[in-house]
Amino acid sequence: MKIEEQTTTEIEVANLIGKVQAYRSGGYRLVQVTCSKVGDLFEINYSFEKDLRFENVRIIIDPDTEVPSISGMYWGAFVYENEMHDLFGVQVKGMNVDFHGNFIRTAVPYPFRTQVFKGEGPCHDRS
Repeated sequence: MKIEEQTTTEIEVANLIGKVQAYRSGGYRLVQVTCSKVGDLFEINYSFEKDLRFENVRIIIDPDTEVPSISGMYWGAFVYENEMHDLFGVQVKGMNVDFHGNFIRTAVPYPFRTQVFKGEGPCHDRS
């Protein structure tokens, strides 16, 4: 059994639905959706797998960009999409199950929207 290398393709938000539909039609499963703050922007990665081939699609958005939901093609994506909304404030349009900001309850609204990593903390190598 040979495990293929992972690929990451950066696309525009406008092309997200078409790209995800191609994965769905090709028999890929959705593995995960992750969001990270990179400077003043958000990086959202969608990961798919088929026959041990792992492929990633990346969109980079500003905080005011609305992202279309992929939950119409991958039903369970609503979990990732609600998480992106509740933690980062990413606006996701058309989720099949929308918790309206109550999926993850936090003391501060959108706690990761403004947080900036400064290279400090228990995981930072201080040597």
